[in-house]
Parts: sequence; structure tokens; C-alpha cells
Amino acid sequence: MQEDKKETENIEQDDLDASSDMSFLQHIEELRKRIIISVVGIIVCCGCVGYFVSELMHNVFLKPALDSGMNLQNLMPFGQPFLYFKVIFASGLILSIPFVLHQFWLFISPALYKNEKKWVKRLTFFTSLCFFAGVLFSYFVLIPSMLSFAASFGTDIIENRIDVNSYFGFISLILIATGVVFELPVLSFVLTKMGIVNHKFLSKYRRHSIIIILIVAAILTPTPDPISQLIFASPIFLLYELSILISWFVNKKR
Repeated sequence: MQEDKKETENIEQDDLDASSDMSFLQHIEELRKRIIISVVGIIVCCGCVGYFVSELMHNVFLKPALDSGMNLQNLMPFGQPFLYFKVIFASGLILSIPFVLHQFWLFISPALYKNEKKWVKRLTFFTSLCFFAGVLFSYFVLIPSMLSFAASFGTDIIENRIDVNSYFGFISLILIATGVVFELPVLSFVLTKMGIVNHKFLSKYRRHSIIIILIVAAILTPTPDPISQLIFASPIFLLYELSILISWFVNKKR
């Protein structure tokens, strides 16, 4: 019994040594390092996207507007060059998300115990997976429904001609916002691991969360139709229930 106790104490001491506090300047230097590496990763991804920007513009960016029958126009002298630069940056940023998230988790890892550091790669994978799942859902389901409503709503007397830069702002906002919202299960896992929330807490405030989800859906969906809002809110309800299940599993395993 004494040997087992001594071995346990040694393991705990190793964990404490591994998670010993860094000085303030060391934290700042580590943060600076991770930011620089992340920026370099974003630049590289933007360069890769820029090589295929014409195909990306016609086959991805403009496709939802063409499918919905929406007419786009440019209203500024340098509107199209700026548009291409913005599409390259936004696409490069989305493409670099796994790399940036990995740098984020590496910055957090010095504060973790040895047995917790093994989750860094897994968290990077699942965080990226959830984000891209949100982006794909937004692109293939949410955005087409919104654009179809916007293109068909109103009178035929008024011709709808949308500024292409406003269209870009709409598309990028919905894509990124939906990707962030889909991080709810990962957030639940991390907060449960930290002991901040548990499945009982999440279950207790389920009804409150429904109201909050509906408010978020109303804010993030520019179109006023309830169909688009429900399309946006429905997967968030499912993600919240999945978060409760994940929290329960983490507590049970602990």
C-alpha cells in the first residue's frame, strides 16, 4: 500500500512539475511566438488560395448567388480588386483554422498536466471538424435558403441588384459565425474538464438555452423569415443536447 501511495505521489508531482507556472514575460513571449507562427500559416494559406482565386470566385463564392437568381453588381472603381483580396484573405483564414487552433492549444498546453496534454491534438482535430461542419452546413443549407428568400421576396416593380461587396460581407459573416457556433460541443468538453460546468447544469438551463439560441439565430440571420432562423437554430439545439451528453460522459469517466 505504501509503495502504491508513493508511486501515486510521484506521478502527481511529475504532473505538477510539468504544469509549473511560467513567468509573465515567458507567457508573453510564448504568445508572441504562437501569434507569429499563426500569421505565417495564414499568409501561406492565402498564397495557396490566391493561386486558385479565379476558380474559387466562380465555382464557390458566386455560386450561391447564381443558383438563387440574384443579380450582383460592382459600385466602386476598385471594387472588384478589393473583392478578390477579401475573398483570398477570408478563404485563407478559413483554410488555416486547423493550424491556428493547433497553435492556440499549444499556447494553452503549458498550463495542463501531462495526462491532459494528450488532448491537444484531439482538441485540434475536433475543434477543426466542428468549425468546418458549421461552414459546410452554412454554405449548402443556410445560405441558399436565405438567398432564395431574399431573391423571391417583394414586388416585381423593384429590381434587386445587390452590391457584390455587401454580398461578400453577408457570405463571410454567415460562414464564420456558423462555424464558431458549431464549436459548442468542444466548448462543453473543455468547460467540463475544467470543472466549470457539468451535465446537470446544462440540463437545468435547457429552457433558457432555447430562448438564447432563438435570439442568436435572429441576430445572425439577416433575413427576417422564420424559416431561415429555424434552419439556423435547429442544429444548435442538437449541438446543445450533444454537449449535455459529452459533459455527462466526461463526468462519468472522471
